[in-house]
Amino acid sequence: MQPSGLERRIPVFVFPQSLTFYVGDSNTHKQILTLYNPYDFRINFNVLCNNPLCFDIEPPNGVVYSKCSVDIIVTRTNLSLNEARERDTIRIAISEEGVNQIIGKKDILATLQTGVPNPQSGSDTDHFESVRGHSPAGAGALRYPQGIIGPQQQPFGPGTVYNGPSLLLVGAAVLCLLGLLLPTEGEDASARLPPYLHLSTNIKIVISYVLGLLTYAILRPA
Repeated sequence: MQPSGLERRIPVFVFPQSLTFYVGDSNTHKQILTLYNPYDFRINFNVLCNNPLCFDIEPPNGVVYSKCSVDIIVTRTNLSLNEARERDTIRIAISEEGVNQIIGKKDILATLQTGVPNPQSGSDTDHFESVRGHSPAGAGALRYPQGIIGPQQQPFGPGTVYNGPSLLLVGAAVLCLLGLLLPTEGEDASARLPPYLHLSTNIKIVISYVLGLLTYAILRPA
């Protein structure tokens, strides 16, 4: 059931918690924020920024279904350090779908650095504005390809369906088990199986090792 008019703030789950753009590394000029909705109702999101002319966001707003996540692409369009504030901040504000009231917000620090990344990897400003997106519709309605009503939704969490182990793995494990049940070379010749089905000890050791690997692959958590 969807709650109506939530009065209290709720946490906003976003990863990563900060973004760092490097002037000398074009691979860092476009990065992804993933917004998660672990709640039992849909949420609207809106992306704001205290320095909106330096960023493009896709999508700048949208809906996240219950128990789903969406990727938000953040592109640093102005690489001039003169235009970079000491603490450029991207804010993600959420509200319950159908209710025009912010129920949560999360600030993501976006830093512009000179050079390229190295192995080593405040007080917030009060002025936030809407961030422009790539949508041809401009600041109005957000458009998506025909048949798509919003950003791609990615289910996550315990509700994700697991279809079980591969039938190929199970079949291979059964064959290995049958191999171990065959008689070993040197056993009583009165066995009803022909001699070529009597396996050597070394072969059975190999089969046991393979069976162990297959058992781990079948039983490991999804």
